[in-house]
Amino acid sequence: MTSVDVLVAGGGGFIGGHLVADLLRQGLSVRSVDVKPTSEWYQVHDDAQNAVADLSLLDNAMTHSEGAREVYMLAADMGGMGFIENNKAACMLSVLTSTHMLQAAKEQGVERYFYSSSACVYAADKQTDTAVTALKESDAYPAMPEDGYGWEKLFTERMCRHFLEDYGLTTRVARYHNVYGPNGTWDGGREKAPAAVCRKVALAEITGNRELEIWGDGEQTRSFMYISDCLEGSKMILAGDSPEPVNLGSSELVSINQLVDIVEEIAGVTCERHYKLDAPQGVRGRNSDNTQIMETYGWEPSVTLKEGLAATYAWVYDQVKRSIG
Repeated sequence: MTSVDVLVAGGGGFIGGHLVADLLRQGLSVRSVDVKPTSEWYQVHDDAQNAVADLSLLDNAMTHSEGAREVYMLAADMGGMGFIENNKAACMLSVLTSTHMLQAAKEQGVERYFYSSSACVYAADKQTDTAVTALKESDAYPAMPEDGYGWEKLFTERMCRHFLEDYGLTTRVARYHNVYGPNGTWDGGREKAPAAVCRKVALAEITGNRELEIWGDGEQTRSFMYISDCLEGSKMILAGDSPEPVNLGSSELVSINQLVDIVEEIAGVTCERHYKLDAPQGVRGRNSDNTQIMETYGWEPSVTLKEGLAATYAWVYDQVKRSIG
């Protein structure tokens, strides 16, 4: 297989599709691999080497890691809270991909390896209040992460550490906090809160039906990071000198009700809210403490939620409009 600057594992996904485009704009050669048929990829870039393969199989991981100088390992079976809470085994099976990609990177002489971990690694007992204290990296231990998805992420973080210590593979780990933006999942059950709210408000704007369902009481809090900040931070962390896992997320904390407020303002509509209290809603509050990323890199995500949601809503609105004719 021909050599490339970068392999993006999970390149057919939301973040992967944006990352491949960004790397190509830099003039890098990119191999994009995903388990889904290309017809289901969020973005397909003709200038990349595009391949459909199941990287949970070691032979495939070895084949597609060959000749890659750097690897972004984004491949995982995941979605929003509704998916994560109801598919714990499927989320944990991503450990096969995580393990085999690390093994392949070591064997194929990859120079730098980036792993996308998640804020779901953080202990649930530190996220029980809407006025949550922002989570710093050390809060992942003693370990009690999100069941299923969070455990797989935390386990793979430890593997990355030990592949660095034992084999000299340069690994870097970022803990993503709720990435959103255009060209992502916006319906079907795997979408995250920003896209789900954009879809619901877009339907209200288009159809005139102003009723809107919110999972939980709407007071649960989160921070949301726009895709451009995610890309910039990921590249910076991979190129950096620190082997420690680092938060990559906005520190702008909002409630789900406030998220709806912003999208309604963008759309110019006001909806009647109905609260589904028995729906999956995850932890009560979660926010990113950005002290470590500021101290290490002198940078943190800067796109405001209102700015990011304006671009996201415009894209989701077009998808909803097209879907209903």
